[in-house]
Amino acid sequence: MANTKELSVEDKLRALYDLQLIDSRIDEIRNVRGELPLEVDDLEDEVAGLTTRLEKLKTDLESIENQIKEKKNAIDEHKAAIKKYTEQQKNVRNNREFNSLTKEIEFQELEIQLAEKHIKEMKASIEHKKEVIEQSSERLDAKRTHLQHKKSELDAIMAETEKEENFLIEKSTEYEAAIEPRLIAAYKRIRGSVRNGLAVVSIERGASAGSFFTIPPQTQMEIASRKKIITDEHSGRILVDSALADEEKEKMEQLFAKM
Repeated sequence: MANTKELSVEDKLRALYDLQLIDSRIDEIRNVRGELPLEVDDLEDEVAGLTTRLEKLKTDLESIENQIKEKKNAIDEHKAAIKKYTEQQKNVRNNREFNSLTKEIEFQELEIQLAEKHIKEMKASIEHKKEVIEQSSERLDAKRTHLQHKKSELDAIMAETEKEENFLIEKSTEYEAAIEPRLIAAYKRIRGSVRNGLAVVSIERGASAGSFFTIPPQTQMEIASRKKIITDEHSGRILVDSALADEEKEKMEQLFAKM
């Protein structure tokens, strides 16, 4: 391609239309992938979130089971204390000592009752958490299977299109570098503002291929003369004549055939 400074208006129009054809081809490839990359990202986030939640549930379960063990050990200690105080009651010297030991025994019995109540509650919590863990595990397995399926689908598409896309991206960069920054900025601005990404379009049957509004005959003649860059007043797209478009399409098809 010619150096940026040497480009005539016609050369600029050709370069812009060539760039559009290349970028449109890249758009087509990415449209084939559609929402798959986003779906894969979302599924990976879901799998990570479910994995973290499952790990926390299992940690909580382990913690509750340890608490139950502690409560059971405490019950054994309380029972041992009751046995000790009961034995001591046999050797008391007066009622005051007997009553004091009786209160200690009652206190230990209350502690046992409280511990047993806590154990019952914790066992119920364990059952609930086990149900949640089972449901979460099933959901995680389903999400992992779905993710694997979507990844395989994406990998298959990438394997088919990655080489072509990389070639086109390289060519897009090459063509872009040959066009002055001001025009590239306008081209990218238009591409970003229109639905189909077409910033440069040809005149087809007297109308802009971008907006389908009729172009006045005088303007069509100016476009065909290739003396200045003209935009569609309705869509803002850069306009080229159909003959130039046909020539560049043929040239680009030869380029694409090399891939």
